[in-house]
Amino acid sequence: MIKQVDVPEGKSGNWEAARFEVTEDGAALENIQAMFGGGRTITPGTYIRLTHHGHVIMSDTPAEMSDLSEPIRIAKQLYRSKSRDVLINGLGLGVVLQTILDDPTIEHLTIIEQSADVIALVAPHWKNKYGDRLTIIHANAFEWKPPKNTRYCVVWHDIWNNITSDNLPEMHRLHRKYGRRCDWQGSWCRWECEQARRGK
Repeated sequence: MIKQVDVPEGKSGNWEAARFEVTEDGAALENIQAMFGGGRTITPGTYIRLTHHGHVIMSDTPAEMSDLSEPIRIAKQLYRSKSRDVLINGLGLGVVLQTILDDPTIEHLTIIEQSADVIALVAPHWKNKYGDRLTIIHANAFEWKPPKNTRYCVVWHDIWNNITSDNLPEMHRLHRKYGRRCDWQGSWCRWECEQARRGK
């Protein structure tokens, strides 16, 4: 089960993690707009979002967390019999890493994150919680090279701020880079980006 994250609120540079409330009325209005505009629905509650220069990058609302169910499910399936590490490109709020590492049978997960401010804002919480089971590396996903002979059961790419077909060339580049290094890999909302490219 994917849980909301308990990352503390804070700021680092132009990045901020802050909680926000969605009221019954606010959710109703948002859901009406989503129905006609093709957006996401939301349920009332308290959530946390990660923003950059005031622009929302991600949150732990149910709709956004549902986007992340595939790598979590596959990591838990493959890990027991295949490669002994999971790799995620993009730290964000840590929704995926939390759900994977909450499974005590998964021994290790590596995160590649290019923003030092995101690492300063979010990483101490997760390192304190998971210790040596989590490695967070400050690097660019396109430039970083995995250690020699390292293989991952799952590689998940989640480095984009918006769902757009413009992300597809970078997705293809990352999939080529890690294709021989993993048993399975995926990119955030790749299917939706491909549908947008086809005009559907």
